[in-house]
Amino acid sequence: MACPHLASICMAFRLSLIDSEIWLTQTSLDSPEAADSKPLTRPPATSLTTADQSLQQDDPDGLDVCLQCFNGGCAGDRHHAKLHKLTSSHPLALNIRRTRKKVVRDEPPPKMSKLAISAETEADKYDAALAVKCLECNTELDKDDAKLAPIVQAIMTANTFSKKEEVKAWEQELTSCEHILTLQQDEPRKIASQDLGHCSKCDLNENLWLCLQCGALGCGRAQFGGVGGNSHALAHSQESHHGVAVKLGSITPEGTADVYCYTCDEERIDDDLGLHLANWGIILAERQKTEKSLTEMQIEQNLRWDFSMTTEDGKELKPVFGPGLTGLKNLGNSCYMASILQCLYDFPSFQKRYGEVTETVAPDVLDPAEDLDTQLRKIGDGLLSGRYSKPDSDVVASEHSPEMPYQRGLSPSMLKHLIGRGHAEFSTMRQQDALELLQHLFKLITRSKHATPADDPTTAFRFAMEQRLQCLSCKKVRYSTTEQDSIFIDVPLEKLPATEGDGNSPDAYKPVTLAECFDRLTGEEAVELTCSACGSKDGYTKRTMFKTFPEVLVVNARKMAIVNWVPIKVDVPVIVGDEPFLLDAYMSKGQQPDEEALPEDATSGGGSAPAFVPNAEALAQLEAMGFPQVRCEKALHATGNSDANAAMEWLFQHMEDPDIDAPLDLGSSSGGTGAASTADPEKIEMLGAMGFGAPQARKALKETGGDVERAVEWLFSHPDDQGDFDEGGEGAASGEPKEKVLAGSGDLPARFQLQSITCHKGTSIHTGHYVAFVRKHIGDKVAWVLFNDEKVVEAVDVDEMKKFAYVYFFKKV
Repeated sequence: MACPHLASICMAFRLSLIDSEIWLTQTSLDSPEAADSKPLTRPPATSLTTADQSLQQDDPDGLDVCLQCFNGGCAGDRHHAKLHKLTSSHPLALNIRRTRKKVVRDEPPPKMSKLAISAETEADKYDAALAVKCLECNTELDKDDAKLAPIVQAIMTANTFSKKEEVKAWEQELTSCEHILTLQQDEPRKIASQDLGHCSKCDLNENLWLCLQCGALGCGRAQFGGVGGNSHALAHSQESHHGVAVKLGSITPEGTADVYCYTCDEERIDDDLGLHLANWGIILAERQKTEKSLTEMQIEQNLRWDFSMTTEDGKELKPVFGPGLTGLKNLGNSCYMASILQCLYDFPSFQKRYGEVTETVAPDVLDPAEDLDTQLRKIGDGLLSGRYSKPDSDVVASEHSPEMPYQRGLSPSMLKHLIGRGHAEFSTMRQQDALELLQHLFKLITRSKHATPADDPTTAFRFAMEQRLQCLSCKKVRYSTTEQDSIFIDVPLEKLPATEGDGNSPDAYKPVTLAECFDRLTGEEAVELTCSACGSKDGYTKRTMFKTFPEVLVVNARKMAIVNWVPIKVDVPVIVGDEPFLLDAYMSKGQQPDEEALPEDATSGGGSAPAFVPNAEALAQLEAMGFPQVRCEKALHATGNSDANAAMEWLFQHMEDPDIDAPLDLGSSSGGTGAASTADPEKIEMLGAMGFGAPQARKALKETGGDVERAVEWLFSHPDDQGDFDEGGEGAASGEPKEKVLAGSGDLPARFQLQSITCHKGTSIHTGHYVAFVRKHIGDKVAWVLFNDEKVVEAVDVDEMKKFAYVYFFKKV
């Protein structure tokens, strides 16, 4: 019997042909990988199925893909395909079920030679069973029907979103630059072959770089894998201001080579490399590649990152499986996101919000694939349910222990796309800072609509810090409170003396305790400010302590040293025990009865805000690094005028701010006039349409002089600011100012215990590798579990790994 709904599919397919895109959304909350693909590009075909390596397709019931809007929904007991049919009235679906092929390899797989993902088709790995069905009539249709066959073929051969992201992650796109395009070479001459055999400044005969401008030959920087280098090529560039060099050992007869621009400090390509080399008598056709390229060494380094996946006697760590023990695939430099997600989903607030998946989709969610809340619930279900935490014979621990398989892991490509959408850094496939990702994710979640404040899972992470300023002359005090969701602790850096026989390396640092770091955080320090009451220039003492404590305390250990004016991450052992500890001593007592408060508006000069006097020592250090004075003052003001390290980190994070070079303006927050003091109701309404409350919009407009675009940026940067309730808002209307309820709790004792850590290995936050260690219940015991992307194993010697800790998560107990 013919299905009456079949006629409705033809026009939808024609429309998809016009748009040249198939949109595959995700109603399915059951499959964290299923249909992770929006948009899905139509031919040219690539032999990838619509649900790229989807675990849902491997279930007995398979995956249903809507033939009208190409939504992917699970066909099993979760019934999300049927739910989509009810909410959208799209009854026709393509059911995809697949089984793994048994492939016998007679030879080892080829080695990777470039930074790209080779295309392995689904047909090479799986047998797929296809069926077209009408969910309304509960009948199966002929998939070879002339009307249906083109649609089925288009779905099965479309490129998926996750595949595109993988290729973008690993394909290194190099470009030229102005220094190469405008290169002016010295007079041509032939460099003798013996002069091309070693560095002109030392005896190194590998890792040699030829300056394309003058022909000088120098050794490069020391590289991964034991490749030596004394940086003589870099020194030549700095002395002569010649920017472009080529690595001799990487030149091929085809004209490819490693070209580096020291001026840009980036790897480049030179389209005229043959001509530039001929200037020095070097003929491309006569060259042979003798050394690994930078790309090959980068691949080798990425593949060799090892975070104690073996015990001391060389045995593989035991993989673990079950609820809460599901790994996440590395999408290409995405380990920073995976490690943070593993830590967050271990806490009750995230489990309550995103772990309990319901059978319904909110009626106002028209496109689940573009809804952050839906994607977070989907990932939460995948990580916590244990449904996908099972051994996979294709993913073995190592070639030495094929009997010990890992799990396949979930592919969070859709969630990563949503988190990074519109962000200059997180939208790229480069390695990013894990803490910055955590703060960005908190902003996105906070801006999401929640029925009640308790539905916001980030509430458990918020707390208040109280700052106490006291004038050294008149002894008057001022208290101010800020809400935060994490704290930075400066780790004291003290190198251990390197003496023979003690085993200390030249770069070994003295271990410090967590208590020492908290003492440093809450200790008194001098601040050079003019007193707003007595006009004294003696300055203030400043002390910052906890006013409230969160349920989950996030601590970022700042371990940075300046080497040749470049910030370098160092591994300082921070001693953090597994047992609970008290933070009661770090709680502020608030203003005391015998303390006289500094007047808020009175200043030495009259009615304006007190002049900001930057820390002279820190300012000098920053200027010596090459930062302009305006930027230095702005950074010191933003970081509490404390030290150069904190200000330097702020500068690196705000280099691209449009107003980074604008003079520091301290008057915008003090009231002002015009747009700064009275917000335009129409602008408040505009911001309200974006999801911001009137008090927040009013405060943002006052802080940005009434500029709506800057107000939006300000709101994104201050998600915890509750706004201005006292001007034209609810507080003013009632005649009673509303008292702001501080986040966190002031109840004592404040007892905390280490629950999880995000660890980093590498000399920079922009390179290296992140993993997570989480305290879990495994059977009848409590153990530390290592989440290294899709590899989930029971960890040993966690104390040793804590020296790599970058972000600590403490829970209140």
